[in-house]
Amino acid sequence: MKKYINPPEQTWKELISRPVFDNSRFVPNVQAILDEVKLNGDQALKAFSKKFDQVEIDQLKVSDTEFNLALETISIELKTAIHTAAANIEKFHIDQLPRLIRTETMPGVECWQKSIPINRVGLYIPGGTAPLFSTVLMLAIPARIAQCPEIILCTPPDKNGKINTAILYAARLCGVTKVFKAGGAQAIAAMAYGTESIPRADKIFGPGNQYVTTAKQLVSSQGIAIDLPAGPSEVMVVVDRETPAAFAAADLLSQAEHGADSQVILLTRYPEKLEEIETETLKQLEQLPRKELAAKALENSRLISFTDFNRCLGFMNAYAPEHLILAVAEPKIWADRVTQAGSVFMGYYTPESAGDYASGTNHTLPTNGFANAYSGVNMDSYLKKITFQEITPNGLKNIGKTIEIMAEAEQLMGHKNAVTVRLNTLSHGIK
Repeated sequence: MKKYINPPEQTWKELISRPVFDNSRFVPNVQAILDEVKLNGDQALKAFSKKFDQVEIDQLKVSDTEFNLALETISIELKTAIHTAAANIEKFHIDQLPRLIRTETMPGVECWQKSIPINRVGLYIPGGTAPLFSTVLMLAIPARIAQCPEIILCTPPDKNGKINTAILYAARLCGVTKVFKAGGAQAIAAMAYGTESIPRADKIFGPGNQYVTTAKQLVSSQGIAIDLPAGPSEVMVVVDRETPAAFAAADLLSQAEHGADSQVILLTRYPEKLEEIETETLKQLEQLPRKELAAKALENSRLISFTDFNRCLGFMNAYAPEHLILAVAEPKIWADRVTQAGSVFMGYYTPESAGDYASGTNHTLPTNGFANAYSGVNMDSYLKKITFQEITPNGLKNIGKTIEIMAEAEQLMGHKNAVTVRLNTLSHGIK
C-alpha cells in the first residue's frame, strides 16, 4: 500500500485512477458469445456451460423440485438472517415509492406524472467464488415492490449442475418468477435477445466479472437497458485521530477481499494514522481465507493524508467512491459536504458490510468514479415515468398564443397550426 502526505492537486488525477483493466481485449470474445447465443439460443447456452462451467445442462430452467430441496436444506439460522435483511431492504425501498405529481401549470392546463413498472426485468447473480445471494435481495425486492410483472434470474451452475441453495431460497422469497442455469456473458446475451427457454428482458440488472461487464456494455450500446456502469468494488475509509485501527483495517479488507481488481483508499488528516492502520491491515490480512485476492487488491490501494480539511474534502469528492465510510467522531460535518459517492456509512460503528447485507440500503452502486453522475439502484430503476396533460377549451385560450409564437419562431408552422385550428373553432363558439 502506497502512502501519500499532502499530495499536490496536479497528482490527484493519478491518485483517483482505478486499476486499469483493458476491456477492449475482452470485446472480440464477448461479442462472439453474444452473436452465438443470438443465433443458436438454448443450444449455445448449453455448449457454453460445458465449455466454461465444465457441466452439461439438460434443462436451463430451475425446477420446482430443485427449489423445494433448497428450502429444505438451507439452515434455520441463514433463513432467519435472510428474512431479517429482506424486511429491512423492503422497508427502506417502500419509502422510495414516488407520489403522484399533479399540477395545474396555468388555469385550464393540468399536467401529471404516472410511474409504470418495467414489464420484465432480468437479474444476473454471480455464483462463482462468492455466490451473491444478498444481491438477489437487493435486486428482486425493489422489482417486486415496483410490481414488475415478471422477474427472471440467471446464475451459473456449479460443477454438478446445481444452483447455490441460498440463491434459490432468496429468489423464491423475493418473488422471482423464473430462475435459469446460465452464467457469464452468455447469460447477459440470453436476457438481452431471448432464447427458447429464457425470455428477453426489458432491462438487465446485476454485477459480474469483466466478461459480464463487457457484455452489459455491448448490449447497452445496442439499445438494451442496463442498471448502471459497474466494475470492481471499491471503498474509501475516512478516519480521524480516535478511529480504532482495527475498525479501519477491517473495512479496507472487507472490500479488498472481493478480488484482485478491487481498490481501497484510506483518507485522513492525521499522517500518523497511516502507519498504524497499514500495520493492522496486514495483520488482519493473514486471517482471511481469501487473503491472496485481498493482498493483490492492496497493491492497487493507497493511504493518503491531507492536513488541510478542505483539501481532504476535495479529494474525497474527486474520487467519487462507490462506498464511503466516514469513520470519524463527527461524521455529519463530513457528510454535509459529500457531493459524489454511491453510499455513505457514518460513524465508528457503521461498517460497509451493513449496507452490503442487511441495513436496508441497496448495495448495487456506481463504481470507477461513475458516482459523479449515477445513482445506485433504487425504486426509480424499476419504473418508467410517463407524463400526461389535459387542456380545457379555456386552458387552450390561455396558453395557445404562447405556443403559436414559439412554434412560428422555430419555423414549425404545422405545430402552430395544430393550435390555431382549435382556437379558430373556439372563436366561432364550437366546443
